[in-house]
Amino acid sequence: MNESAALNESGVGLPASAWLEAEAFDANQTLALSSAALEFHVNPWDIMLCLSGTVIACENAIVVAIIFYTPTLRNPMFVLIGSLATADLLAGMGLILNFAFQYLVSSETISLITVGFLVASFTASISSLLAITVDRYLSLYNALTYFSEKTLHYVHLMLVGTWGASLGLGLLPVLGWNCLDDASTCSIVRPLNRTNLTLLAASFFVIFALMLTLYFKICKIVCRHAHQIALQQHFFTTSHYVATKKGVSTLAIILGTFGASWLPFAIYCLVGEREYPQVYTYATLLPATYNSMINPIIYAYRNTEIQRSIYMLFCGCFQTNGSYRSRSPSEV
Repeated sequence: MNESAALNESGVGLPASAWLEAEAFDANQTLALSSAALEFHVNPWDIMLCLSGTVIACENAIVVAIIFYTPTLRNPMFVLIGSLATADLLAGMGLILNFAFQYLVSSETISLITVGFLVASFTASISSLLAITVDRYLSLYNALTYFSEKTLHYVHLMLVGTWGASLGLGLLPVLGWNCLDDASTCSIVRPLNRTNLTLLAASFFVIFALMLTLYFKICKIVCRHAHQIALQQHFFTTSHYVATKKGVSTLAIILGTFGASWLPFAIYCLVGEREYPQVYTYATLLPATYNSMINPIIYAYRNTEIQRSIYMLFCGCFQTNGSYRSRSPSEV
């Protein structure tokens, strides 16, 4: 009798149906725990942004290394290209860190820091493009005094203004200009509030308008120079026409690439609401990151001096016996 009671207490004497129910419950519980452990949804858009950031970081890291370790690349043009490459490099690293922190270390504080870092990096990239445009305009407008100390002073002032303003805009969400305390003020890019995002979009349109104005003036100067050369030689040769057309088309490609990359996102920042599907934000933000991927191709890799440095860096077989003079932006 004592042994039978012990068996009943331990559950050995339970009916067969009770055993089946208990085993089914344990199996279902195990399946639920294992499926919950395997569920780790990753947004495909976030993966694409991370891949874009990886390509951006690799491309611009090469440009930064080449400009830093090549003594001949020290004139104002390459200093500004180095600033652009540094900003794009930081933007690419920011996209990678944002992906890692979002899925591995989820925290509101880290989210604020990452978003502020991305805002500062992309703002510095766009501002560096404006500084390069100003430098190209000065190289044509003041061609005789371009290589003076005054130009280098202007470049340093532009760099201080570019990175100072970018750092200030990046610190705004960290210092409290965010929507963590009031979700109703959130914009399409959380945790930025609508006022902050509107300020960023307005800053972009101001920079884009300044670039349009300066490139229009550059086109006028290029056409005027070509006309003066034609008058001195008493005729306008085909080579002059081709060179002028190539210069104007290059400026159109620069502006077209910049506008096509950033305009959709800037416009959506003004008209979009936080209730809209998140796919709209991703679909306009991803092309904006492509601008940082294209910048080194337009401003660095097409330059013969940087190409020579790349050959020397990776091949070690490119040598030149002739004298070398770094060209100005107007010649490039």
